[in-house]
Amino acid sequence: MPKMRYAVLKLGDILEFVEMPADHVYQLTALNRRLHKELDKLTAANVPSLPHVVAECDTLDIVDNACPIVHGLKYMNELEQAFASLDEKSYPLISLLTEIRALQAQLEQWYEEDEEYNS
Repeated sequence: MPKMRYAVLKLGDILEFVEMPADHVYQLTALNRRLHKELDKLTAANVPSLPHVVAECDTLDIVDNACPIVHGLKYMNELEQAFASLDEKSYPLISLLTEIRALQAQLEQWYEEDEEYNS
């Protein structure tokens, strides 16, 4: 069984737990920090609200169903869609999308290889 790790994301009072392969969580944290540095530079009207990664952990026992676990690839797909839908004119959004899509592609490959291995 592959080792999974969790990123704990916070937006306002809402917590979200993203489950990813252990070797990729640090990339999500780095990407999240990079996106936060660039959010203020975006001029589009519909810039998405982006949670902050506040922690990473190896195990997670959810005791309140109000905080579900989100599959890492699902999270990355939603993040990519949110940024791809921006009508940005001033900031070179392509650089942020490239970083998002790179992690997205790595996860897609990881899950495909894991599925083949477990078949």
